[in-house]
Amino acid sequence: MTRRSLLRTALRASAITLVATAAIGALARRPSPSPSPSPVERIATFGDAMPTGVTVAANGRIFVNYPQWGDNPRFTVGELKNGVVTAYPDQAINQADSARPGETLISVQSVVADSANRLWILDTAAPNFAAPIAGGAKLVAVDLARNRVVQTIVLGPDVVLPTTYLNDVRFDLRQGIAGVAYITDSSVTGPGAIIVVDLASGAAVRRLSGDATTMPDPAFAPVVEGKPVMTRPADGPAKPWKVAADGIALSPDGATLYYSPLSSRHLYAVPTALLRDPVVDPAKLSAAVCDLGLKGASDGLAVDSRGRIYGGDYEHNAIRRLADGKWETIAQDRRILWPDTLSIGTDGYLYFTANQLHRQPGFHKGKDLRRKPYELLRIKIDAGPA
Repeated sequence: MTRRSLLRTALRASAITLVATAAIGALARRPSPSPSPSPVERIATFGDAMPTGVTVAANGRIFVNYPQWGDNPRFTVGELKNGVVTAYPDQAINQADSARPGETLISVQSVVADSANRLWILDTAAPNFAAPIAGGAKLVAVDLARNRVVQTIVLGPDVVLPTTYLNDVRFDLRQGIAGVAYITDSSVTGPGAIIVVDLASGAAVRRLSGDATTMPDPAFAPVVEGKPVMTRPADGPAKPWKVAADGIALSPDGATLYYSPLSSRHLYAVPTALLRDPVVDPAKLSAAVCDLGLKGASDGLAVDSRGRIYGGDYEHNAIRRLADGKWETIAQDRRILWPDTLSIGTDGYLYFTANQLHRQPGFHKGKDLRRKPYELLRIKIDAGPA
């Protein structure tokens, strides 16, 4: 074969590769067809404030939370019983007190039930995304057997910056004396990060702060219900909505932490041993992060007992799953209007809130397009929590 022929062959192969790569990328941005999508079941409706987080305890108790985003909820954490949500653990702690910011709940973004029969409450202390109230950002543990607070870890200004918005949290009780917590900082104005907290001492450290993988993707432009999602104030120009690290999930063995910025379609993974080791410098930690590719735009993430990863796909009213190296759409339904937090119950179901977040007034020149009720949905996945 002549040199010119070799060159033509190489160029042809290169072109085919580029076309194939583009096709794969396009497919990754769309929900993959599934031969038998799981039916979506409605478990509860919410006629008042908009919920974000949900968690299902081992015995089936369901808890939800309502951040202070303008709906003025009567309480920021509640338990769902017989279709009705009541303040949890009681109404008193749900009354924010500026004189006791570390002792009362201010604006809770996430709730997670652990394997030790506790409900962990992540308080942003940042109503309406304002700067966190000093001494108010915290993790609170409630003993579910006694319905009493048993531990409070106030997070200091070295990890909770003026721009921080604490979003979601996962726990590994096998590490150290009492376990460790991993929290995402989903700032909309400052650096994103993973905050690692030692549950015994309360010591916390920011990791991957400002790293490209915890920050919004500069090229990300979400489209939901056929319209670009941008901040559109009533009296100002529209601006891109950029949110840092949000969804988070932990592998069954605790060795890998998965996370994703809200403003991104990429899923990232990092070894937890490196996250927890304060000796590992930022550059080495950043180099250890693995980009697992395009998954769709997610708010919440979850991992089941079989190691499969779940993510909401808020651009396509869907729930997706990564199994055996491939993403598949396991549910797609018009009712899945912004799937937020994901929680896997011991009953083999994946629970999630559908809260119409993208219809809030801040995205529509002050006009609230949300249509109550909001919903708590679930789909059968035939696996338990990781």
